[in-house]
Amino acid sequence: MFKPILGLKGSSTRVQIDDRLQHHPSVYEFFTAASDFTPDGYRHLYDAIQYVQSQGIHRIILHHPMKFGNHHSDVVAPERYYPDLYRFIETTTEQLIRLGHDLNVRVLVHGGYSGPEVEHMVNLYPSVEDARQAVYHRLDRFADEGGDQIMFENSIAPVFAYGHPDQEDEILAHHYRLAFDTSHCFIELHGDNTGLQRSLRHLAPAVVHYHLVDSMGQTHDSLQLGKGKIDWAPVLPLLNPAATSIYEINLHDQANCKEQLASHEYLLDIYRQLKEG
Repeated sequence: MFKPILGLKGSSTRVQIDDRLQHHPSVYEFFTAASDFTPDGYRHLYDAIQYVQSQGIHRIILHHPMKFGNHHSDVVAPERYYPDLYRFIETTTEQLIRLGHDLNVRVLVHGGYSGPEVEHMVNLYPSVEDARQAVYHRLDRFADEGGDQIMFENSIAPVFAYGHPDQEDEILAHHYRLAFDTSHCFIELHGDNTGLQRSLRHLAPAVVHYHLVDSMGQTHDSLQLGKGKIDWAPVLPLLNPAATSIYEINLHDQANCKEQLASHEYLLDIYRQLKEG
């Protein structure tokens, strides 16, 4: 059975890194931003990764920047209509893959986000299926370039969502290394715990990393574990024990990861109860 490990998330700023490192996490995930991809920002990110490694943490994930200007970094964005966003995603993914190879860290790219803009982007294609195939085509290229260094995370958009067996079969056929965000799947399924469990079971062999997040199942709320409606006791045995994980929780103070720590304690309690039962 999957044993909860302490995986924490933060930026490349020393304040956030040192806040997380004092708790001796097994995994650190960098939340990158567009500013990390200027010449100075890239050097700073490179140094920050080496600093985390120097503290004995070697399971490191680099989360592709969520935003470029006012846009989410949606890989479905057609180059014809969003040339700057398209190029930003291309160049930053290339840079992250290079970092991954240079420093032996892993890269996470979103298969999509959610909201009116991504719906507009999807509508620029002849059909949802055409939009989905465009996403697969792009992710195929990234997978070829990134190899074992890259993984792809599920969205709450029709182009790369978990929770629908047919679409999951399509995704599995591409042999991607998957990141599984529990809240995204739960929201996609409108709060259906049975559906979430089915998806976790189906995709587990391909999953290399989890974002463990609670949710009320309606909007992107990123709740502390135990504060939402996900039933965690049945979830825990369905997670791939070989995968890494972090707690991707909204924080009241970005310099204090207490909500991530509380989520870990909550899941450890469930793990102990399951072991004893």
